[in-house]
Amino acid sequence: MSLPVLTLQSFPQGPGRRPWYLERLERHVANFPGVSQAHAHDFYLLLYVTQGQGTHTIDLVSYPLAPGSVFFMTPGQVHHWQLSDDAQGYVVLFEADFYLFRYPGGRLFEYPFFDHRHAPALQLPAPETELLPLLQRMWQEAAAPAPHQDEVVRSYLHLCLELAARHYPPDAPAAPIPDEPRHAQQLLREFGSLLNQHFRQQREVQHYADLLHVSPNHLNALCRRHLGKTASALVQERVLLEARRLLHHSSATVAQVADALGFEDASYFGRYFRRHTGCTPEAFRQPA
Repeated sequence: MSLPVLTLQSFPQGPGRRPWYLERLERHVANFPGVSQAHAHDFYLLLYVTQGQGTHTIDLVSYPLAPGSVFFMTPGQVHHWQLSDDAQGYVVLFEADFYLFRYPGGRLFEYPFFDHRHAPALQLPAPETELLPLLQRMWQEAAAPAPHQDEVVRSYLHLCLELAARHYPPDAPAAPIPDEPRHAQQLLREFGSLLNQHFRQQREVQHYADLLHVSPNHLNALCRRHLGKTASALVQERVLLEARRLLHHSSATVAQVADALGFEDASYFGRYFRRHTGCTPEAFRQPA
């Protein structure tokens, strides 16, 4: 059985289609009990916890959940949670286009919590007076139709993301690089997008370099300079992440996982997985 991939249409909220969704956590869980089970989605998520305890597992990493916990997710990530019966908070789901309609695309992709190099979780100290009032106002705004409602919700969301980003330590500025192309960051974002589209069929850096109209050496150098890893390492990590997700969250056989990831056969996939993780797919599935 394949892992569910949810869309915003999976969470109907009034008539018409909206590129965002906002609900109290307790009502969200009550209305859609299946969200507690492992799934992915094609939108961004912000979860703010005001009451209760539990754990929130994102891409196989479990984070404690408590009042003041804030979680962020990008499209394609897999998560599930275990919540105490008294858990409360806010859930905000939004499509990239909703943010990009008003704010620069580069900023959305640069938020530290939407970057795989940083943890997708924050624990804010009490009393928390920055994000919570904004979410409360956003909730009030969304309670009933109003003029220019999308604009107001989008503004509150932007403020929440900007203030949350301040809680992450700033990255050390990179040393100036002679002749660094001005479009380097855009090229890396395009590489990331292409990787998410093609990693099941293509594991060669040459393929991505051709699509980006650069040489494989140039792409590797850019990735190493800005991300600390080669392009080939990033391709490998993306394949292995998906392999772990499927092995952990689905009942698919190893052969089916191999086929879903574009491997010629299960034995080749098994060798690839073991070479890069140190264990076989079967051993990875065994409970600790």
